[in-house]
Amino acid sequence: MKIAIVGSGALGLYYGALLQRCGEDVRFLLRRDYEAIMNRGLKLFSINGDFQLTGVQGFRTPVEIGPVDLVLIGLKSFANDRLAELVGPLLGNDTQILTLQNGLGNEATLAALFGAERVMGGVAFLCSNRGEPGVLHHLGAGRVVIGEYQAGDRSRLEELATLFTRAGVDCRMTDDLSKVRWEKLVWNIPFNGLCALLQQTVDRLLTVAATRQSLREIMIEVITAANAQGLSSPIPETFADNMLLFTDAMGVYKPSMQLDREEGRQLETAAIFRIPLEYGRMENVRMPRVAMLATLLEQVVSVPPLADISGVEISIDETLR
Repeated sequence: MKIAIVGSGALGLYYGALLQRCGEDVRFLLRRDYEAIMNRGLKLFSINGDFQLTGVQGFRTPVEIGPVDLVLIGLKSFANDRLAELVGPLLGNDTQILTLQNGLGNEATLAALFGAERVMGGVAFLCSNRGEPGVLHHLGAGRVVIGEYQAGDRSRLEELATLFTRAGVDCRMTDDLSKVRWEKLVWNIPFNGLCALLQQTVDRLLTVAATRQSLREIMIEVITAANAQGLSSPIPETFADNMLLFTDAMGVYKPSMQLDREEGRQLETAAIFRIPLEYGRMENVRMPRVAMLATLLEQVVSVPPLADISGVEISIDETLR
């Protein structure tokens, strides 16, 4: 299968590398890593075994890549205003799109641009960070859960799950994409938010009783909002406790939003915070801790509080309700 990776960061490079290693025709849209990867290949240090890829197909523009069978999007959601220019040249008549981006609203944006029939969504439970250009560190996990944006032929989902599994990825399918997105937010909102705000790794937050309790209280707010969305089954409060235990096993780990703040990059506050808050508000669910965390993050990075959440990206998407 001919696959284009749009958003070749820690997520895109990881899954793209595994797919290329198992024999797929993978083309990476590269920016800062272009020279390093073209000259030295892609080096992956992984808990599952280190390896280096040579002969990586890297490109500076999507036009150079041309139409592919599958576009895998790992782009940060704050760059969604560039999806038309980055994804459009990659589409043929039968090209499928899979977004593994964080937060809510990404499938709706892609559907509005390219047609809902092309779009699939997924959630990646992955601990990985980029090192120097051309180097990636896989620190833990890696499971992917994928689902259709709109109910349809399940065979393409099964084909994609088989593709990931063959590449060594624990890939599962879901009939409730909304639920798995909210389950990821139960982790993303408190840990990405507090780690970025306080500039502390997850282990530092978890070993202090007060911050551990704050993490759980934020999780419960997210779970309450999620359960108001008409999910196929409710997320139990015990899910929060399981997430805390899951994170205990990570050790010293910096979530992506903390790294983004350290490096002076924009934060994904719209997709991870503001859009979920809007979903909660529409169902009369108050999320004061989440709202405060979002506001504080927007202050420290000097982003207007409601920037970039108008139009399709903030509209309540009935397909995911």
